[in-house]
Amino acid sequence: MGLSPYMEWAKSRPVARLDLAASNLKACTIDDLPGAREALELSGRNDEGYGPLLEAIASRYGVAADQIAAASGCSGANFLALAAAVSAGDELLIERPAYDPLIGAARLLGATIVRFDRPAADGFAIDSDRVQAAVTPRTRAIVVTTPHNPTGVTIPDETLAALGRIAARSGAILLVDEVYRDVAGACGAPPAARLGDAIVTTNSLTKSYGLSGLRCGWTIASAAITHRIRRARDVVDGTGAFPPDRLARLAFEHLETLHTRGREIVGANLSRAREFLGRRRELECTIGDGPLIFPCLSASATADAFAARLFERYETAVVPGRFFEMPAHFRIALGGDPRMFDEGLSAVEAALGATEWG
Repeated sequence: MGLSPYMEWAKSRPVARLDLAASNLKACTIDDLPGAREALELSGRNDEGYGPLLEAIASRYGVAADQIAAASGCSGANFLALAAAVSAGDELLIERPAYDPLIGAARLLGATIVRFDRPAADGFAIDSDRVQAAVTPRTRAIVVTTPHNPTGVTIPDETLAALGRIAARSGAILLVDEVYRDVAGACGAPPAARLGDAIVTTNSLTKSYGLSGLRCGWTIASAAITHRIRRARDVVDGTGAFPPDRLARLAFEHLETLHTRGREIVGANLSRAREFLGRRRELECTIGDGPLIFPCLSASATADAFAARLFERYETAVVPGRFFEMPAHFRIALGGDPRMFDEGLSAVEAALGATEWG
């Protein structure tokens, strides 16, 4: 396995007819973005990011343009933020369970990975005292996701502010991946970065808006941290691709419409998931605000066998919990077409009635 076993699996797994594993929002077509055909240009200036796009992001989140660094998707933004803060031998403190590519980025940078737990028994909430206890003089970054990947649980602002203060006292950054935040709440809600100067928010147009093909991601941070992130990009990919930047700028003119579309899709699927979980008493699941759920089969079970039988018998995919260090769990994404999602949950329910996987 490589630096990120989950991403390697996600790119190589067989295609499922009913895909509850893919975490992107149902993709937009070019006709979902009015003016997209006319806006397409092949070249232009975007050395530090396309200026009109940076201004649009800044305006949406109530910050200055010099606090925005462009990146290739949210994963690219996460990597650039960590590359700007962490050197080989430094410590990176990350939540558990965690989104695997964040751990992979730390490995690639040569950081020492330290963990703090978000216990299932606590509804996957974060205890700031537990985080503080894990910090050492070598800590240079603390990493969290909100809504949490894989559970969809949102971190309260007061907790994020407390974590930001811990990071600031330690000379570290707090990296907050908010890629699911908009679809879980208000469009353009204030980013975590506004809660403290040591906080870096990352986001993109992918998970909340269905525009993964544009690879439009960004960081929001203080101007000083943003400058360091931009310099990290100098040696990664230099600049972004101009045509997607132009289309991403156009998307910000229609963000409210795209946000409504995303909320309707996730809302319908979340309602169906609540009904499903209400019937399946053998599953334990904390339901958050984000477009993910992370049911647990039982403390003694493994979801690998269940996921394999689900795919073989019912052509349906979920993500085994081993990719999040919790093998009894499996992740279901709520961003797919509602008709497909409904059929997929019916397949999961049918598979739960079998005994061969247990």
